[in-house]
Amino acid sequence: MALHGVKIVGVGHYAPARVVTNHDLETWLDTSDEWITTRTGMKRRHWASEEEGTSDLAAAAAGAALVHAGLRSHDIDCLIVATVTPDYYFPATACLVANRLGLPDKPAFDIGIACSGFIYGLTVASGLIRSGVYRRILLIGAETLSKILDKDDRSTAILFGDGAGAVILERSSEDSFLASDLGADGSRPELLYAQGSGSPRPLDHAALDGKVHLIHMQGRETFKLAVTKMVESTDSVLSKASLAKSDVSFLIPHQANKRIIDATARYLNLPEEKVVINIAEYGNTSAASIPMALSESVRTGIVKAGDIVIFVAFGGGLSWGAVAWKWAA
Repeated sequence: MALHGVKIVGVGHYAPARVVTNHDLETWLDTSDEWITTRTGMKRRHWASEEEGTSDLAAAAAGAALVHAGLRSHDIDCLIVATVTPDYYFPATACLVANRLGLPDKPAFDIGIACSGFIYGLTVASGLIRSGVYRRILLIGAETLSKILDKDDRSTAILFGDGAGAVILERSSEDSFLASDLGADGSRPELLYAQGSGSPRPLDHAALDGKVHLIHMQGRETFKLAVTKMVESTDSVLSKASLAKSDVSFLIPHQANKRIIDATARYLNLPEEKVVINIAEYGNTSAASIPMALSESVRTGIVKAGDIVIFVAFGGGLSWGAVAWKWAA
């Protein structure tokens, strides 16, 4: 039994000002708006400027969440950033964001599990609060994937965008956390990875020339695994929470590809109005996609008190996970 309950009391999101449309991509790639839309559901994506880093996006989303919650930065006990595009190898981007918010002495750390980052972060943050370690945690998913994108690779350049989403979790007498299911498989990292950015292959001139530090993906295999694992993880988290598919008010999935989302929703017998999709505007923003979609849904009044929300993701690692959450007033 948990010592305490947890609920989300604030949400916020931020996307860079620069918008890259499908028609923009047509000017340098052998592609078309119709081709991209049909295969991905994407129409636009936001790319950070040369001066913007992941910490800038994260801090903006965090500030919005604090305002939404009616809190100040000193009310936060711990800060977590889920990202695979950190400002530096070290220190953690969370440390930089904490300093930006005026929290230089508070604990701060990153989670680097790609598109599943928010799911992992929500599980960790909820555990820290429910066990009594902290009272209030700021959790941010933030990415600047355009910085590690091969803009000449049609298979990936069309997919990824930049953005950040933040939630503030708080100790509560009512427990919103119903269940979590996490998984990972590191046997085939080459399906989705940026190889030349770690210790086995440090960056040098040969790596840069070969673009091995940029995103590489085997799309067809990744697509199939994404549908399978997102469905399995959702089924598992529903079982753990003793919920039926009919109990689900909303599915808020990682925004990787509309066909993946549609396939997952069909398997779960969820109608279109129960699935939150904003992929047309932002593309795939990795760890930022779920909290950005959640922030938009809460701020527009789509998600209401008492709603059962399933968050689910699949991505690099390979990794996947789902969380069942009951939205509190």
